[in-house]
Amino acid sequence: MLLRPLISVTLLTAGFLAAQDPGPPAAPEQYTVDTGVKVPLSLINSISTKHSLEGDRVYLETAFPILASGRIVIPVGSYVAGTVTQIKKPGRVKGRGEIYVRFDTLTLPNGVTRDFRSRMGSMDASSSGKLDRNEGKVESEGDKLGDARTVSETTATGASVGSIAGVASKSVGMGLGIGAGAGAAAGLIAILAMRGPDAVLAKGSTVEMILDRPLSFSEGDLNFGNYQAPKMATPMAQAEQAKSQSPVPLRK
Repeated sequence: MLLRPLISVTLLTAGFLAAQDPGPPAAPEQYTVDTGVKVPLSLINSISTKHSLEGDRVYLETAFPILASGRIVIPVGSYVAGTVTQIKKPGRVKGRGEIYVRFDTLTLPNGVTRDFRSRMGSMDASSSGKLDRNEGKVESEGDKLGDARTVSETTATGASVGSIAGVASKSVGMGLGIGAGAGAAAGLIAILAMRGPDAVLAKGSTVEMILDRPLSFSEGDLNFGNYQAPKMATPMAQAEQAKSQSPVPLRK
């Protein structure tokens, strides 16, 4: 008769322990990268106000992994495609060159793709120009120092020529003044004939993309298989690779 109460007590104890142990937490159904997150990108092709046109494609790859809920959702080496939406070449007298770039799509290593319309948030010093973070445009720098140098050099050259002519005509002062004026005028003509510096985003430079919307991924979207993130090659590793790829000289 004691067997039945013992079985009941055992079952109650097991049920109580099971209730106290919730087990491992369930994985979230969605991993979301929030709006405003900055994604570092490396440029695969270069763009500039000199060579690029509106509508040209811009290709980049992620340079640092992005996490959500403790999980890597955008690994290094994911691809981003963008578009040059507007080009303004630098003017001859005034006006800086401008490049507007829009980021359009993100493709993970397994082919999962997300669309957006994001802008640039920063760029490194290897590019030429300055970034307007509010508009996401790159603007070329002015060249006032170069303009001043052109005028001074042509003025000095004109003054030298004028002084020589003045000696010949026995009026050194007049020759100097005429020569300097002609040199300055030539310098201004040279400046008017040349455009200002171009804005350049160089291949290999790093920029930051600011997400304009949340990007959500399911557990299945993040199945990267045996994918390994590309490693940054050190100068020594590059030298060893070049050495291994060099042809072996034939023995005579």
